[in-house]
Amino acid sequence: FDYVQKPFEIEEMEVKIEKALELRRMRNELDYLRHTQNDIYEFDRIVGSSGALAKVLGVVRKVAKSNTTVLIRGETGTGKELIAGAIHHNSLRASRNFVRVNCAALQENLLESELFGHEKGAFTGADKQRIGRFEQADGGSLFLDEVGDMSPSTQAKILRVLQEHEFERLGGTRTLKVDVRMIAATNRNLAGMVAAGSFREDLYYRLNVVSIDMPPLRERKDDIPALADFFVRRFCGELKKRMDGIHPDALKLLLRYNWPGNIRELENAIERAVLLTEGSHITADDLRLGEVVTSGDGEGPALVKIPPTGIALEEIEKRALIEALKMSNWVQKDAAELLSISPRVINYKIKTLGIEFPRSRRYVPVAEN
Repeated sequence: FDYVQKPFEIEEMEVKIEKALELRRMRNELDYLRHTQNDIYEFDRIVGSSGALAKVLGVVRKVAKSNTTVLIRGETGTGKELIAGAIHHNSLRASRNFVRVNCAALQENLLESELFGHEKGAFTGADKQRIGRFEQADGGSLFLDEVGDMSPSTQAKILRVLQEHEFERLGGTRTLKVDVRMIAATNRNLAGMVAAGSFREDLYYRLNVVSIDMPPLRERKDDIPALADFFVRRFCGELKKRMDGIHPDALKLLLRYNWPGNIRELENAIERAVLLTEGSHITADDLRLGEVVTSGDGEGPALVKIPPTGIALEEIEKRALIEALKMSNWVQKDAAELLSISPRVINYKIKTLGIEFPRSRRYVPVAEN
């Protein structure tokens, strides 16, 4: 990778040897990072064993080896980027680049420059040529996160790449060919945006060849203990702390919470708890979940919202019971504890109010102690 002309100075030789050693170190580090990244995205290493996650991974296994465009849908914080990475790293393109772009993080002109690159002088401040993300991902996969936030102009250019596999850099005239697998993600209703005219219908169908719906954490609460344990071990390692885990009361609180921020909120809650706790276990007091700001008159938010047209008391009771069952992962005993009623009463209410359990949760009457 280099040569030395005779006669040479010792200092020159030392510099070249130092560069050679640095290059070897960087290559070894790159190989290590690629190996580590592949380990992270192995299916067996993705945390969780719920039926909802198993269904997602079943689809991922089927589509990974193909070049099919994939659209991942789901709320913020559900793990869409992790699934996109699993698709790439278990595909035939795994040895090539996996490039990520957050479409919501950049303005239109900056996003197009980020995706397609630009030539020197293309706009004010473009003092040199820049390679775009499509060129960086050539032969590999490009992950477009929050694809619903793209402008119509950018949508048209993305469509062209999907159809023709070609584009021009901003300010350039030379057409560039690329071989890129597209994986897109969104937390928005693209079908509704198509109907409203804010998202191109042709691009939607190009992206939506195979769709994967990421379940929110509240619909896969069986995974919470494993995820919480994973985050505890990770943050204990990062913060150099020794802990024995999560107290049962704290775990019960984690299972009851609705997690509007999904896995990302759980991750943040565990990090904060590991950082602040002084004991050997994370306790319920270490977790600050769903904190609300009360109004100045000391009154909190209304627990029940009654519409102007009125609502039957029985309907309010049914909704409260269903919410308690969801919070307790459909365990009647825990739901009864949340509502301060006996197991006998909750069994009676479930029957009289006609509450139906999800298919994965069979109704089993709870015996009272």
